[in-house]
Amino acid sequence: MPEPLIDIEVVHAGVDRQVLLALQVPAGSTLMQAVLASGIAQSFPELDLQASAMGIFGKVVKDPAAHVLEAGDRIEIYRPLLADPKEVRRLRAAKTAKPRKGRA
Repeated sequence: MPEPLIDIEVVHAGVDRQVLLALQVPAGSTLMQAVLASGIAQSFPELDLQASAMGIFGKVVKDPAAHVLEAGDRIEIYRPLLADPKEVRRLRAAKTAKPRKGRA
């Protein structure tokens, strides 16, 4: 009897382009197995799948090799942040606060 398949999507947004791949994988596949089966690494040679953070619908998955997929899941492969958002926000707030001190 053939193994049942589930429909999933694998997405990655590179610096210059985005790719969304729809594919079918065997039920019980893990997130990492699906990413490797998608072939997305060939589209993004700079992508290190072992070091990249991955998630499903915006929620980071801690262990992609152990997380079992469900039908309809959208796997997202995240790029590393170039700047810490908290630090950028703190610097912007400090920059706008300086002129206010001069007026008071």
